[in-house]
Amino acid sequence: MKNTQHLVFFIFLLFLLTGHAPFALSKESVLMDSDMEDSFDDGVAMVLLANAPGVDLVGVTTLSGNYWVAESVASAVRQLEIEGKSFIPVAAGLAYPLRPNRHELFALERNLLGAGHDSWLGSFGLPEPKSWQEVYTKRYGLAPTAKPIDKHAVDFIIDSVRANPGQITVAATGPCGNLALAVRKAPDIIPLIKRVVYMGGSFYKPGNITPAAEFNWFFDPEAAKMAVRTPFREQIIIGLDVCEKIIFRRAHYDRLLKTLGKSGQAQLLRNSFLGQSFEKNPDFTFFVWDVLVSAVIIDPSIIIREENVFIDVNDQYGLSYGQSLAYRETAPAGAQRARVVLDIDEKRFWDILNDKTYWASARQ
Repeated sequence: MKNTQHLVFFIFLLFLLTGHAPFALSKESVLMDSDMEDSFDDGVAMVLLANAPGVDLVGVTTLSGNYWVAESVASAVRQLEIEGKSFIPVAAGLAYPLRPNRHELFALERNLLGAGHDSWLGSFGLPEPKSWQEVYTKRYGLAPTAKPIDKHAVDFIIDSVRANPGQITVAATGPCGNLALAVRKAPDIIPLIKRVVYMGGSFYKPGNITPAAEFNWFFDPEAAKMAVRTPFREQIIIGLDVCEKIIFRRAHYDRLLKTLGKSGQAQLLRNSFLGQSFEKNPDFTFFVWDVLVSAVIIDPSIIIREENVFIDVNDQYGLSYGQSLAYRETAPAGAQRARVVLDIDEKRFWDILNDKTYWASARQ
């Protein structure tokens, strides 16, 4: 007993003298695959992971979804610059969904399948930019000090997983195209991925982009189906079932601006759709979607209710195209089990979001 007490005292004394623990604490290795945007929601999700003491963000892969892939690259590069994290690699991935001509035919598709309660169309409703550099200079009014790596996102996922077998959590906060093609191209990585945490789907309530489907998985249902049917070790789903319970109000916005102070992130937040909407209408409300993925990775105990069910995605073109499906008992052949999150500790979530530990730029 005395020897144990002496050891604990020695460790504590060493920490006081050096400011460092005498041994390396293990970190969660995370690869974020995202349709990145400034601030909410993917941008904030990335910044939290980049700064979390218990997380090693090994890279950010991008693809079209909320915005075009070129816009996603520019946004990721800029926000990592602001946080002093430009050493984290950014890799560009898919520009289009797996099903051909979705962008060209989207207006017809919209009439055919119906609209959900969210009017946002992502890259389906935006002109495609020429390059990420063009987006960067036009949006931020300066030249970038960093750039994406010269490797496709699919290959970056494959190489990262092979280099860190059993260690990497994939935070899939956008459409699933990069992940789906990675496991199709290199199936040997499937058992090497620690887990996948998705923002996608809506299992027990209507969708948001169509009455049947949630945006991320509707953007590329073929890829989403390929991903969730892959026999990963573990899959965790943050869908609309929980996302639309966490309502972002003006008080939350004001609190976060106070946390960010004079940082570059505060200006991005003010310039974002969220910030501009609150300026026009103090009663405006929003959701935090992808940020919940980061919160769950940082503190898994934030989950207070979930279901372990078989899941699937409908990739048959028709009224239910992109719909996510949950089966408590008998499921279609090939469907895999997943943890579908239904409730989180909301107070702890907002406290994480406003902890300067996760905002290096706000501490400067």
